[in-house]
Amino acid sequence: MRWTNALINTLRETPKEAETISHKLMLKAGLILKLASGIYDFLPLGWKSVSKVINIIREEMNKAGAQEVLMPVLSPAELWKETGRWDLYGKEMMRIKDRNDNEFALGPTHEEIITDIVRRQINSYRQLPVNLYQIQVKFRDEIRPRFGVMRAREFIMKDAYSFDKNEQEAQKSYRIMFETYNRICKRIGFKFRAVEADTGAIGGTSSAEFMVLADTGEETIIYCPNCDYAANVEKAIGVVDAIGGDAGEKLEKIYTPNIKTVEELAAFVKMKPEDTAKTILYIADGKMYGVMMRGDREINEIKLKNAIGAIDLRLATPEEIESKTHAPVGFAGPINLKEKGIILLIDKTVENMKSLVCGGNEKDYHYIGVMRGRDFKEDKVVDVIKIKAGDGCSKCGSKLKEQKGIEVGHVFFLGTKYSKSMNATFLDEQGKSQYFVMGCYGIGVTRIVAAAIEQNYDENGIIWPVSIAPYEVSIIPVNIKYKEGYEFAEKIYSQLKEKGIDVILDDRDCSPGVKFKDSDLIGFPVKVIIGEKNFKDGKVEIKIRKDGKVKLVDSNKALNEVINTINELKNDFLHN
Repeated sequence: MRWTNALINTLRETPKEAETISHKLMLKAGLILKLASGIYDFLPLGWKSVSKVINIIREEMNKAGAQEVLMPVLSPAELWKETGRWDLYGKEMMRIKDRNDNEFALGPTHEEIITDIVRRQINSYRQLPVNLYQIQVKFRDEIRPRFGVMRAREFIMKDAYSFDKNEQEAQKSYRIMFETYNRICKRIGFKFRAVEADTGAIGGTSSAEFMVLADTGEETIIYCPNCDYAANVEKAIGVVDAIGGDAGEKLEKIYTPNIKTVEELAAFVKMKPEDTAKTILYIADGKMYGVMMRGDREINEIKLKNAIGAIDLRLATPEEIESKTHAPVGFAGPINLKEKGIILLIDKTVENMKSLVCGGNEKDYHYIGVMRGRDFKEDKVVDVIKIKAGDGCSKCGSKLKEQKGIEVGHVFFLGTKYSKSMNATFLDEQGKSQYFVMGCYGIGVTRIVAAAIEQNYDENGIIWPVSIAPYEVSIIPVNIKYKEGYEFAEKIYSQLKEKGIDVILDDRDCSPGVKFKDSDLIGFPVKVIIGEKNFKDGKVEIKIRKDGKVKLVDSNKALNEVINTINELKNDFLHN
């Protein structure tokens, strides 16, 4: 491609709306254009990168034996109602009605549609296993679309679904996809980690997320440096040191004016934060729960939702709290809470505390010397706190660490969750009807592009992995009016194209500084710079975007040097 024929409009100023590095650089480099909140046009440069991601995914999925299909964007409500997810998905699902008032969803995912296909197309174990995938636009009505294409309302996703005759075979399909995702991430050039994850609205019995490691990531990964344990913060389990819980044995209600935090309370009563317990009130499926944990820990709402099997979970409002406890927010405690019709759950951090400080269910009052069993009895002991760095690994006992990441892929072992609810069956070897055992596997195509930028950039712009760069090489004749130099630029441009290298020729009549800035901003992995002084000496510059290294090579060796450099960069990213 010649620059003068390409639609490339770079920006010098950072758009005010941009929040993350990838959002800023995709706008500045002319990869995307905002159409509406959470909705973006992909311009030619951006679409080239997306297309390269799609090609890698398609190649690896086909290599794994999956078959590509294309399902409709419109999903009839009846299928979602069969599985109960029409209500479960909530406001995130975009819903529409046709002229006949029939309800549809703009598909956020396609478990129901694919299960319907298979129950109508497959009736015998002889047709199994089968793995069907598509690469298609998805829609989710994010409550707050942000971070550019990282969390958009419309995005491109690869979703795959495996169907097997039993759990053992389904686990094989799951492992094949797990390894396929590893290969996809390696080919793109990611530093990444596969971690245990919650199954969420998709459901199933187990799942893993593929996290791109980046300091700017919005997800927290908990991992063990001495064994293979890793999980996202929503799923992470660990061993919490049994400390604190020594608030005396005498139960006493004390006046605690102007106390707003655990730290302030601990200082006021001259104890440690781990001697306190806090009780947070939630509404889950219409019932109020009091969830009690050690004062220095935070609650994991995903764990809580799973622990009580709730479909809908939210914090109780100040009005609901006062109506039930007769005290404002921040003063709830376990004493007499059950008598108020509140279900009391205590986290394991409280289970073995000898005595503690907690809310007095009255404004500006707390109890000290509260003892479990003597002063209150819980309905259930649960594990609902967030695990953090410094807690013990449940596998080997080492201290856990944490790092930030960006989720780009998610694999689920579904079991018979969807096949049972949709009565999707086949006949086994004995002629008996059995439910399909399923897995599903999603990977965010457009999100991968943003994640690659979050992991590879500097103060000048993007540093693309060669595998998904819009162009691998940028040819820059410093002065297009210098005839000999420009003729060489044309020659090497044509030769690289013939060799299958994705190359752009910057044939603009503008200053060298503009050309260099644009090339660095967009992030082309290799620049071939043809300047008059060097070329008269038979030399050209080859500059690597990743580390800024410059090679001054003979012009007659430049073609092979560029090809070798591209291959070296591919290997570097592959083995990073």
